[in-house]
Amino acid sequence: MTIDSDRIDSPSAPEPVGAYPHARRAGNLLFLSGVGPRKRGSTDIPGVTLGSNGEVVAKDIDAQCRSCFDNVKAIVGDAGVPWANVVDVLVFLTDMKNDFKIYNEVYAEYFAGDGNPNPTRTTIEINALPTPIAVEVKVIATID
Repeated sequence: MTIDSDRIDSPSAPEPVGAYPHARRAGNLLFLSGVGPRKRGSTDIPGVTLGSNGEVVAKDIDAQCRSCFDNVKAIVGDAGVPWANVVDVLVFLTDMKNDFKIYNEVYAEYFAGDGNPNPTRTTIEINALPTPIAVEVKVIATID
């Protein structure tokens, strides 16, 4: 992990698709950049099947959500912050009507119930994300 004062670059999370760090520390808070489902070292996106022209021909929102949340866990963990310190989650979905139910079920596995943080949450539908994904997650956590 690279920590340049308040900048955090996780060795476990997928490489950013732009000029930004995985996270930044500000006081006793950790702010994550938006995190998608890609895996580190790969252009493949779990839960996304692309056609020959690069268009999405099939999606698995369950797989995308799980991969996003695993990536978020990796960044938070690499920053040395306990998962229980996640206090706010902002999620962007490109298809609220069809994807919210599954997203909500997967979310509950990661963020609700015994042993998981119970952060505040906002879910927003947007027209598109910068890569051919259906979900992106942004979190804020406290630093002990």
